[in-house]
Amino acid sequence: MDKSQYKDVYVFAEQRDGAIQSVAYELVSKARVLADTLGEKVVAILAGSGIKKDAKSLIAYGADTVLAIDDANLKEYVTEQYTQAVYSVITKFNPSIVLFGATTIGRDLAPRLAARLGTGLTADCTKLEISEDTKELQMTRPAFGGNLMATIMCPNHRPQMSTVRPGVMPKADPDANRKGEVVDFKVDFDEAKFAVKLVKTVKEKKNTVDIASAKILVSGGRGVGCKEGFEKLQALATVIGGEVSSSRAMVDAGIMPHDRQVGQTGKTVRPAVYFALGISGAIQHLAGMEESETIIAVNKDKFAPIFSVADLGIVCDLNKVVPLLTERLKKEIK
Repeated sequence: MDKSQYKDVYVFAEQRDGAIQSVAYELVSKARVLADTLGEKVVAILAGSGIKKDAKSLIAYGADTVLAIDDANLKEYVTEQYTQAVYSVITKFNPSIVLFGATTIGRDLAPRLAARLGTGLTADCTKLEISEDTKELQMTRPAFGGNLMATIMCPNHRPQMSTVRPGVMPKADPDANRKGEVVDFKVDFDEAKFAVKLVKTVKEKKNTVDIASAKILVSGGRGVGCKEGFEKLQALATVIGGEVSSSRAMVDAGIMPHDRQVGQTGKTVRPAVYFALGISGAIQHLAGMEESETIIAVNKDKFAPIFSVADLGIVCDLNKVVPLLTERLKKEIK
């Protein structure tokens, strides 16, 4: 394979209902760093229907070109339609690297493309770097249940593809003065292969904020113990304008829903303040929150691993600390 035929870093810029998702800006920001190292360009693939209005925002975050695939067939996400659209881009331009968000859409789309392209795919990456020696993409992800980190490379096939969880890569500060172009890209769809049709979309009504975008998280682990314990955490979160999240143990116990889970098998978060209450700090949990700006831990076990990443640690029973802290903050905030 002649690798010289492949160049530039491409990003699948995920949108939902016409709104570009935060993970798209995170990946474009990272792609900018990778492309600068290689001396190449960043190209964002924006697919959907009526989606061009915000295309230039991707340029502000680092894209040189936005390929806008605006087609009625892409109004709703359906696997075959989107696979055909992105496959057409990749086979025409031969990118060296293609990045996807590890969302429900990205996890569905990326492996199908990898299979059709005959290349590899590294899922749930937490780190992306360019090798100084070979200029290959080094894709790092947790392995063996999060007990070690594996760095994977794809030297014999192109493009090099990976999915990255939302919240893992920091967004760059947008520069409204950056120059770039939005280019229309037309796809000749093979509608005979449209075996699935979306009949109806039913959206769950949620009254809570996505924990991945919360600025303050009050997170509880096994030490919280029960539903009543989480009511104390909710009282604290209400006072400080935060959201309640949890470790996997509380989700497995049926006390908290999965969309509140932080960690390797949950969501990756990086809030301004993360309260780790009754959380021991297993590596699987740390992988989802260790990039938080300030970490405050409360645990009875002074040897708990969570204290190794905490900015402030309190060795105490959380059931004593949390109510006192809640009352104190009520007075201070008033």
